[in-house]
Amino acid sequence: MERSKVKNSGIPKFATEQDEAKWWVSREGRTFLKQQAAARNPHRRGGSKLVANLARANSVQIALRLPSLDLAKAREIAGRKGIGYQTLLKMLVHEGLQRAEG
Repeated sequence: MERSKVKNSGIPKFATEQDEAKWWVSREGRTFLKQQAAARNPHRRGGSKLVANLARANSVQIALRLPSLDLAKAREIAGRKGIGYQTLLKMLVHEGLQRAEG
């Protein structure tokens, strides 16, 4: 595969869709996306302190089925707060467990 020429936008020119797909999932493509996201929202903070503390503890990935209306509401609230919806859900679960325990 010949090295693609890079446009001013930072996205290389691709010969095929397959080459483009490989680039987007490569480290370089993911880095590009992260840089674009940071440039679009420079005032966004590094994330929730609560979630950062929770992440330090042992965490386990799970699959959780939620009603679509609840997920839509979580996305809406998270968007207003400027955080990811998964972060919001982690915070709500943590707070709910703390309340239930006490």
